[in-house]
Amino acid sequence: MPNESVRMPAVFFGHGSPMNTLERNRHTIAWEQFGQRAPRPRGILCVSAHWYIRGTAVTAMPQPRTIHDFGGFPRALFEVQYPAPGDPALASRVRGLLAPTEVIADTSEWGLDHGTWSVLKHVYPEADVPVVQLAIDGTKPLADHYELARRLAPLRDEGVLVVGSGNVVHNLGTVVWEPGATPYPWATRFNEAVRSRLLANDHAALTEMSALGADGARSIPTPEHYLPLLYVIALQQPEDRVAFLTDGIELGSISMLSVAVGTM
Repeated sequence: MPNESVRMPAVFFGHGSPMNTLERNRHTIAWEQFGQRAPRPRGILCVSAHWYIRGTAVTAMPQPRTIHDFGGFPRALFEVQYPAPGDPALASRVRGLLAPTEVIADTSEWGLDHGTWSVLKHVYPEADVPVVQLAIDGTKPLADHYELARRLAPLRDEGVLVVGSGNVVHNLGTVVWEPGATPYPWATRFNEAVRSRLLANDHAALTEMSALGADGARSIPTPEHYLPLLYVIALQQPEDRVAFLTDGIELGSISMLSVAVGTM
């Protein structure tokens, strides 16, 4: 049974290619190890880069479907299912915490996209922890997302693991589809800039892209993969430490940096 007296960590996973679902590598092993040592949650709230819409919504169905929101990958990836139950009560709690922001209770349209299940397949392979997804409102600036996320802080003390799934560096236009591709210098610099700000608890810089230097525009040409990080750091308490689960630039311009906030 989950221990609701333990404050849950909040964690951002750099999910990278959907193929990580099928692979066992240093990143997926790190995700697996996180699931083994972190307190077991009663539920998961996941903010995935791949549910990026106008407005805010939360999945509220009892059994969310597995969404294969990609193309051009092997058939085996399309056959993956992650049949974790939903949690309408948790969805309702999220809507209450985020008020007065209007949050649509989605009972039929979405489900669990690969930003969520490609990671959770390794963290909780039995798919036996209820999962709710929160959409990202693409009309809002970074600082608004950070402030919205701060309202979710009580969930950590209610046995809920808050997960962000995206990539600190995510530029598909410059990807090199070769194993072991050399990272672009600007990708490495930006990844390190974010990492150093995380260690310094410099949330102000992390919510203002210009504060991270000129490499930000190339590393995050669109914000959806970066924004889930803000939903995690916004929940950091003064006593929380920052731990990096895995790191590295894959395919030249995709960061696998994964960071946990809180005790594990």
